[in-house]
Amino acid sequence: MARMRKQQPNQAPLSEKQSDIADQRTDPLRWRLLDERGRQTWHYLQSDDEVKAWPQSVADKYFLGLPTGLPPLPYPETPLNSAQNAVAYFSHLQLPPGNWGCEYGGPLFLLPGLVITWYVTETPVPEHISIEIRRYLFARQNLVDGGWGLHIEGESSVFGTAMNYVVLRLLGAHEEDKRIVKARGMLHKLGGAVNGPHWAKFWLSVLGCMEPEAVNPVPPELWLLPDWIPIAPWRWWIHIRQVYLPMSYIVSKGFRYPLTTLTRQLREEIYTQPYSSINFASHRNSISPADNYHPKSMFLNTVNQLLVNIWNPYMRTNSIRERAEQWAWELIRHEDENTDFANLGPVNGPMNFLACYIHDGPDSYAVERHRQRMHDFLWVKDEGMLMNGTNGVQTWDTSFLIQAVVEAGLAEDPEWRPMLIKALEFLDDQQIRDDCREQGVCYRQRRKGAWAFSTREQGYTVSDCTSEALKSVILLQRLPGFPKLVSDERIKDAIDTLLTMQNASGGFASYEPIRGSQYLEYLNAAEVFGRIMVEYDYPECTTAVVTALAMFSRTHDTSYRKAEIEKTISRAVSWILKDQRKDGSWYGSWGICFTYAGMFALESLASVGRNYSNDDRVALACKFFLDRQMTDGGWGESYKSCADGVYTPHEKSQVVQTCWVIIALLEAQYPEREPIEKAVRLVMSRQQEDGSWKQEAIEGVFNKSCMISYPNYKFIFPIKALGMFAKRFGNPKVQ
Repeated sequence: MARMRKQQPNQAPLSEKQSDIADQRTDPLRWRLLDERGRQTWHYLQSDDEVKAWPQSVADKYFLGLPTGLPPLPYPETPLNSAQNAVAYFSHLQLPPGNWGCEYGGPLFLLPGLVITWYVTETPVPEHISIEIRRYLFARQNLVDGGWGLHIEGESSVFGTAMNYVVLRLLGAHEEDKRIVKARGMLHKLGGAVNGPHWAKFWLSVLGCMEPEAVNPVPPELWLLPDWIPIAPWRWWIHIRQVYLPMSYIVSKGFRYPLTTLTRQLREEIYTQPYSSINFASHRNSISPADNYHPKSMFLNTVNQLLVNIWNPYMRTNSIRERAEQWAWELIRHEDENTDFANLGPVNGPMNFLACYIHDGPDSYAVERHRQRMHDFLWVKDEGMLMNGTNGVQTWDTSFLIQAVVEAGLAEDPEWRPMLIKALEFLDDQQIRDDCREQGVCYRQRRKGAWAFSTREQGYTVSDCTSEALKSVILLQRLPGFPKLVSDERIKDAIDTLLTMQNASGGFASYEPIRGSQYLEYLNAAEVFGRIMVEYDYPECTTAVVTALAMFSRTHDTSYRKAEIEKTISRAVSWILKDQRKDGSWYGSWGICFTYAGMFALESLASVGRNYSNDDRVALACKFFLDRQMTDGGWGESYKSCADGVYTPHEKSQVVQTCWVIIALLEAQYPEREPIEKAVRLVMSRQQEDGSWKQEAIEGVFNKSCMISYPNYKFIFPIKALGMFAKRFGNPKVQ
């Protein structure tokens, strides 16, 4: 291992040795995934003795794209046979604690923050990690123009191209590598790094490759505002709050890494004119059209002008600055302590790491713990090493798998009981038992009894994750032969938390109830994302809570907080109906897009007895889906639906989305079998001999414009859809 600062560029033409570096890959047979109570980290074994002592699992091989050695399964003649084959395959991917793991990739703006933080904190980066990150970024480079987009299916942008270009150069790629040359050409075509969005300019300034005058202000004084102020940060969505908190601290501290030979050279590579000739202050608002998804408002531009020209030079005293920095630091410290340095996600994680480096010094416990925790976000696959969108999807995917197997009628099959008991044990272990320390001080939502998206250590309440995990626990614990691991008291804790999360509208948001007005979007400085400043009502989250409360009240405890639960469900269903569009659809915010949201909405309506035969709104939703069924029987929706807000068909049908519609139509009790069976036939036709399905288009989304992968969905939702079809129509043979 070598500290990143020691790497030096070479001005000579690309040599044979440098060409070898550019095309390096590690030995995939030496990679192992370690799962410790849901904490997932990849390890590269250095010696043959280590390889012998730690054999590669089927899951390791699957994630790495290696042959799994699993045999072909009997040909599935019926939908239930197909679901059983899928469970048989997926069971081999269960990890020792009982959860399932997978890459949670897609966004291409995550690795740059991590690699730049490694560089400026002089963190040693093992060669096998450098090699695999280079491999991944080159594998995901757009073939036509040489750039990178916001996400793996997106068009090239300055954010994606400038930042990943810098990452590759920091990790040893040569400036004359033909792929680097092509990327540089695309970056220059887009106007160079001065046309990057706010987050790109922040990181380039930290690295010393952009002057801080180009970065719009992020004053930590915002955190000194009284809570009653409409723009106070506690009202913001948790992700934007936890990103701008450390960013404001770092900017206020004026941190810039000293120039090295490499960063001096990067200064001359990522711009279209000599660095010394650029008036960086004039580029604070420069942005490429490819990046400008949410243009800054006139109001935000005015605020920035006031901060730059009046507040900072004339009104910001040292006393105010120091008080703001100190309070920002206290909030950063709370975030680290409440998550054991796992942090909310991979954007604020590296920023908190850098803030600790500035405040505590390079050899502090906090810095060392952050160095360790960065590996929680890294994932290795056949293309190389990427950075996940969180530290995993452990609780989320495990909950959905349990429900799918139960819905398919397979949970009482003795063959799958050990797998499901392990999954139940995982959910038991991952329920959050206590609230945050000084919860009110750090503006955290109640979390006792909740489940997070990934792990208990990460520790953030999420309404739908809590709901789906709770449903899974109730479903299994009421079946014969399953242990009762989660007590009634703990189940009620989950209910109590969910009942704190309903919005005034009746709907439910994600991490917290809505705290601020949508007018706060006028302060959206990220530019590349939409709907990012505050929480919103979501049909997906609202449905999850409705169905969890309904299941609890009807099958677990019919008396506990009965009146409140009934009122909550009634208000939530009213919101779901209100949110339905005139064409019968719902807009989805966490999956693509109208297909995903429609599945959830129809599930919630079914839970209160609304179906195709007795409700015109349900019938209209079914018509929306049936009007868009493709000729092969499937459904396929493009990610562009999310960004544009209009249903946009994919060029081909998708297995996962087809299953979402099958589930939606079955939940709605749509009476005609033929269109559903046609879809089932398509899903079964694409199943492989070993019971798996091939990866198709990306499945998830956040903040309207950035897509994210949920590769386990291609197992979970076919199992559920095929099983539900078999239950409804008697498991007929499907040719």
